[in-house]
Amino acid sequence: MAVLLTPPLSLYVHFPWCVRKCPYCDFNSYTLQGELAADPYVARLARDLEAQARQVAGRSVVSVFFGGGTPSLFPPEAIARVLGAARAQLTLAADAEVTLEANPGAIERGAFREYRAAGVTRVSLGAQSFDAQALMALGRIHSPAETRRAAEELHAAGLVNFNLDLMYALPGQERAGALRDVAEALALAPAHLSHYQLTLEPGTVFAARPPPLPDDDEAAAQLEECAARLAAAGFGHYEVSAYARPGRQCRHNLNYWSFGDYLGVGAGAHGKLTFPARGEIVRTVQPREPRRYLAAAPGELTRSTVSPGELPFEFMLNALRLTAGFALEEFVGRTGIASSRITPTLERLRARGLLERTAEGYRPSELGLRFLNDLLTDFVPERPEMPGGFALSTAPAGGARDSLRPLFTGTGGAVGE
Repeated sequence: MAVLLTPPLSLYVHFPWCVRKCPYCDFNSYTLQGELAADPYVARLARDLEAQARQVAGRSVVSVFFGGGTPSLFPPEAIARVLGAARAQLTLAADAEVTLEANPGAIERGAFREYRAAGVTRVSLGAQSFDAQALMALGRIHSPAETRRAAEELHAAGLVNFNLDLMYALPGQERAGALRDVAEALALAPAHLSHYQLTLEPGTVFAARPPPLPDDDEAAAQLEECAARLAAAGFGHYEVSAYARPGRQCRHNLNYWSFGDYLGVGAGAHGKLTFPARGEIVRTVQPREPRRYLAAAPGELTRSTVSPGELPFEFMLNALRLTAGFALEEFVGRTGIASSRITPTLERLRARGLLERTAEGYRPSELGLRFLNDLLTDFVPERPEMPGGFALSTAPAGGARDSLRPLFTGTGGAVGE
């Protein structure tokens, strides 16, 4: 094994309640029954932070992300209390990025000024579409007018570094509708735009009762034309589903995609921590159901060590989402595995046109980004493990290699934008 280095550290805080569960959503979220009891949950989060703080003592937190669910159901003073607990237990960088996910239909007028005063520096607004009928089909509780009003209030509050979540390939949607949504989003002057395809995730209402969706060719055409429109507007495509104005990439999500570390607090929150002295990378999972999380003792979470055989896939699953790819030196430092263990696979994928060589490492080609699922199958661990701990077979899971399948990015992404 090579030397394992300590990566940057982020904090993810999960708020599991929504006004209504959307029929496409497979996140750990629950319909709010009655009044929101914010105080007990915030107190539990504070105890959770205290219990986990020892394992990251001396490390600086570069970003905080309040995700859900709908964190904007919690009042600004609750967010301030959580940030206060984080500052008391952890070392937050002076310039830490602090993102709050917000639903346009769950924000009181004037609240963004108070969230900013509480310490929020960035907002991710779940617009999804600007077509009223599409929003109804998606089960959203807000209107296009509420999204426009929320964006106006973000600008007025000085929170100009905000993201808009937007979906495409919606029920019955045609290219003109997808492009109209992008144009409407750009008119609100966001700094960042997350652009996801509506996908049918197992266990959701839409999976059980699928709505009529555009076929793969139409979805691909919508993605291509929307991406061109965003590029023309000055938005750089830096991750498979993420576009940003220069300097406005989401630092929190970049840390995920670069295989950085993160503490996870809140019901069902996941974490990943690196321990170089032990040569270990550990994943953590909190109790998923809110009542169980509230009743559990602080620090009562599931821990599992990522095996060396799983590390190449886990790293690539994140890093190959980035259009710039990764440096081999970064792979070595973040996994503790020598680059010689993966270069044969990387070169084979480059020969097939799925990867391109850069000065420091590799990045997905345009073809590789489109067929990212197939690209990643070459890193899936085999049982028993092959030399190097990752799959050397060219056979993908669930299909023949000569019929490459596109990766169409799903709703919400891997990291809660």
